[in-house]
Amino acid sequence: MDIFVEGLSFSEAPRWHAGHLWFSDFYTHSVHRADTSGKLTTVATVKNRPSGLGFTPDGCLLIVSMLDRKLLKLLDGALHEYADLARLAGGPCNDMLVTREGRTYVGNFGYDHHNGEARRTTRLIRVDPDRSVHQEAGDLTFPNGTALTPDGKTLIVAETHVGRISTFKVGPDGGLSEHRTFAALTGFAPDGLCIDSEGAIWVADIAGRRVIRLFDGGRIVQAISTGEDRAPFACMLGGDDLRTLFVCTNTDSGPKMADKRDGRIETIRVEVPGLG
Repeated sequence: MDIFVEGLSFSEAPRWHAGHLWFSDFYTHSVHRADTSGKLTTVATVKNRPSGLGFTPDGCLLIVSMLDRKLLKLLDGALHEYADLARLAGGPCNDMLVTREGRTYVGNFGYDHHNGEARRTTRLIRVDPDRSVHQEAGDLTFPNGTALTPDGKTLIVAETHVGRISTFKVGPDGGLSEHRTFAALTGFAPDGLCIDSEGAIWVADIAGRRVIRLFDGGRIVQAISTGEDRAPFACMLGGDDLRTLFVCTNTDSGPKMADKRDGRIETIRVEVPGLG
């Protein structure tokens, strides 16, 4: 893969929007926007660590604030609280999806992963366009990267710590039901993911040191190594023709990365475009 951006602490939540790649850099507390040459502009600084990103129908940026478990909105260069998720999040909040209707689904660790707390399941949190907050599907283990099928009827979510990608049926009100397994693979640790125009999923497999393209049922049709010394943590299809796969890689994860600058975003060209 080609290096697009380097010298980051820990990049996450890449999003292609309005001709730029937007992403969070955890331990510098920054949200950046990169043009097609990789030139960075810092668009926000989030004290309690930024994670998931998404855009409302009117183009405003929403940012997950991990440690205080809030959803923030960037408006005219300033951050404003959009929703408080603390009463429903069992641990730090992480990745998120914003739908075309402006409905938001936010994951959370479920427990204090970095301080040795016992693992437990958790639920996605749904924030509707009126900013009301709802607890959603249960029995998820470390829900992480999330995508929506083009018809808006199926939500796909990675469960990193159990090697599984799950799906839910999305109801007219945004409610989730009919939890089932999309893929469950041995030695698999899925993190960030995105969907392409054929309905296949590109997912960052931390354990396998690769990004893989797979279909419902777990059929892998392509795998790209990120190297023995680097793991992928998120991926996104973008570029002018949506055929550039942007991959967030690093030598490791966790708070120890705050003192390093091993993070990169790398790219590779693929055949099937994303959905935008």
